[in-house]
Amino acid sequence: MGVFTYESEITCSATPARIFKAYVLDGDNLVPKVSPQAVKQVEILEGDGGPGTIKKVTFGEGSKFKYVKHKVEAIDKENLSHSYSIIGGDALEGNQLEKITYESKFVASADGGCIIKTVSKYCTIGDAQIKEEEAKEGKEQATQMFKLIDSYLKENPDTYN
Repeated sequence: MGVFTYESEITCSATPARIFKAYVLDGDNLVPKVSPQAVKQVEILEGDGGPGTIKKVTFGEGSKFKYVKHKVEAIDKENLSHSYSIIGGDALEGNQLEKITYESKFVASADGGCIIKTVSKYCTIGDAQIKEEEAKEGKEQATQMFKLIDSYLKENPDTYN
């Protein structure tokens, strides 16, 4: 097994605590609301939402994937960090990937907003290689999702305080 690691940073105007609450703590409800074309629904298959929880994310029409299964690895409310792994679904089909793990840390930016620092780890099967374009595509989707959440928070200033 090999591991391809890709790091990125996404900036948002909302505070780290608001983005964390919206995306990590209430993302199962909010993400399908702000981006129904990307995510149709999120359902808990096993667990209570905390570490060890297994979720099924069903994607919207036009997505190249139908669904993935996530496993929540960690949620640290005090340090505003979160990690989960894609452990199943059609994103892993093709005998190239065992899993993909995403680690996010939400930190304050100098302008009062947030910098979301992410590390994506693509765990390959055997000698399979991951193209950097595939990682960049995932980053673009994550950036778009965080920007939609940021816009929602601007339009709804009393939520997730």
